[in-house]
Amino acid sequence: MTVTYVIEGSRVTGLEQFWKVIGEAVNGPGGYFGRNFDALTDCLGGGMGTPDDDDFVIEWRDHALSARALGHEETARQLRRSLERAHPTNRPPMQERLDEALAGRGPTLFDLIVETLDGATPGTLRLS
Repeated sequence: MTVTYVIEGSRVTGLEQFWKVIGEAVNGPGGYFGRNFDALTDCLGGGMGTPDDDDFVIEWRDHALSARALGHEETARQLRRSLERAHPTNRPPMQERLDEALAGRGPTLFDLIVETLDGATPGTLRLS
């Protein structure tokens, strides 16, 4: 039987909130399902926090609200935070991505999350 995990898009107000919402959707209140893209990929691929049942779907309701909350503005905010901690050799490409986000161009956090979910578990993400 396919288990459906529901992300309520109206609850996703930024990246930190997304990690909380998906963790609770999969593993209940306070549940963990990654706090960064590497951890999310790990959870989807069998690491800590992976759903017990291999037959699951992630239904992202009101995903358009999440797409706005995880748009270029939030992407730029997160890139600024990362840029402060980045190794000096990584700063130029990160600065380019930040400049693109500030100009309203390039992939957003929403795009990256969807790409990660689709890439790690093809066919399990439903946007509604």
